[in-house]
Amino acid sequence: MPSDRAEIFDPAAEETQDFYKIMIGSVVPRPIAWVSSKSSQGILNLAPFSFFTVASRQPPTLAVSIGPGVQERKGTVKDTLGNIRAQGEYVINIVPYALGKQMQTSSKHYAPEVDEFSEAGLTPHPSKTIDIPMVREAPISFECILDQVIPVGTDHLVLGRIQRAHVEAEAYLGNYKTDMDNWKPLARLAGDYAALTPRFHL
Repeated sequence: MPSDRAEIFDPAAEETQDFYKIMIGSVVPRPIAWVSSKSSQGILNLAPFSFFTVASRQPPTLAVSIGPGVQERKGTVKDTLGNIRAQGEYVINIVPYALGKQMQTSSKHYAPEVDEFSEAGLTPHPSKTIDIPMVREAPISFECILDQVIPVGTDHLVLGRIQRAHVEAEAYLGNYKTDMDNWKPLARLAGDYAALTPRFHL
């Protein structure tokens, strides 16, 4: 059991941002979903989200939690969520260590009419089953169609069913395994990032 020296935090008694820091500094490392989407006007959007995981193995489903809009647009939703709702499809690209700077660039708060692919110097590449492009430079991409959006407090849990998975040759080890030592996944910590360290078996 916890020692007498343990700090105890009651989310009901703490400021939202303060308790958020406890969560993101504890639930680590987190993978990053680099979500590409498109507006009704055809503007491409690309944004990273670290509240991301597998939701179901059958049907293959990925979950991304998307927070509220930025302070300057209080009361709105992020462009990514609006685009997913409008189009019903999107791509989750997986971020490697080598594309960390480009991912960080795409995380900035741009106006809805700005194309983040262009801002980050990345190449949109056509998907096979949907009308949303993937990041050509990403080692792994999942074409998704929207299953459902579940409001969770201030955020929205987006569940997407995978239609196709793309794994680049240099990221594929064979036998349905990815070569993580080669493509080097990037993880989110609290305010920082982490690369893959030597692995071990338990």
